[in-house]
Amino acid sequence: MSRGEAPDPPDDGTLRTPERLRRRASRLLSQLTVRSDRLITDGLAEADSRKWHYAVLTSLQEYGPGSQAELSRRSGIYRSDMVGVLNELAERDLVERAPDPDDRRRNVITISTEGRRRLRRLDKVLDDLHDELLAPLSPAERDQFVQLLTRLLDHHTRNS
Repeated sequence: MSRGEAPDPPDDGTLRTPERLRRRASRLLSQLTVRSDRLITDGLAEADSRKWHYAVLTSLQEYGPGSQAELSRRSGIYRSDMVGVLNELAERDLVERAPDPDDRRRNVITISTEGRRRLRRLDKVLDDLHDELLAPLSPAERDQFVQLLTRLLDHHTRNS
């Protein structure tokens, strides 16, 4: 084998990951993120939905009505993309738009009764997908994993 050339894969057909890479949290998180994103995106697509739909409906359910700008801040969806997401949700009668009584130039978005029903169905879809994603972990390990991820994200969000 010449310098810079990758070694042949093992005879059993599996690829080995160097131990040095397997110990890097950043690499593990990145690889798990790719797999998680694919699982969730595909699972929501089967339910005729998208991650952004869930994010907006959840925000409206938990925090109440809001403007497009508020929903963008709450959900992490770029303001420029929010109009398209809201159009999709409004076409499905999952949200309602009404002029803001304090500022007629903007709309207030509210989750509809159908939106609440849809959110409950999506919660079940996501619960099942998360069970699949976290299958090797016990319920206690899942809770601990989420707590640790939350702590890491909160730390880096505050310090950025």
